[in-house]
Amino acid sequence: MFVVSGPSGAGKGTLIRGALEHVPDLAVAVSATTRAMRPGEVDGREYHFMSRAEFARLVEQGAFLEHAEFAGNRYGTLSTELDRITGTGRSVILEIELQGARNVRRVRPDSISVFIEPPSLEELARRLRLRATDAEEEIEARLEVARTEVSARDEFDHVILNDDAHRATDELVSVIRAATGS
Repeated sequence: MFVVSGPSGAGKGTLIRGALEHVPDLAVAVSATTRAMRPGEVDGREYHFMSRAEFARLVEQGAFLEHAEFAGNRYGTLSTELDRITGTGRSVILEIELQGARNVRRVRPDSISVFIEPPSLEELARRLRLRATDAEEEIEARLEVARTEVSARDEFDHVILNDDAHRATDELVSVIRAATGS
């Protein structure tokens, strides 16, 4: 299992999409969340969207590999997602925030963790604003969280600086291929 983490806007999703194009036996585990669906998102594709009550019920049932609260919403990885992917013989890649990555590494120490680092906090702020998906106060909150996340980069097996998406994607693919032998 590959755990990819880094600040919101660092380019985790972009690099993972690139890796999926180059590594056919790799699949993303779709996380569950209580956050509202954004325009263009589809339930089950970007996230499994659910109410806070449903999320809490699943936590009580032990349905999550990990779960955490981030920016006022709950996020988690359902064990059924991992079973779905590994049941097809593919390797799992998780796109996950820092607290979730720490939780996964605690319960799955065999996982390979990768931190995606933005070139700078200024560039990160620019990327978040260009996405135009969050209000300014949410962007500021994400930047505050990013400062803490970047300081945790040394906890990860690999750190990839995402200053060039093509080079960073190639680096992520190399990490995956080295671990899987593909």
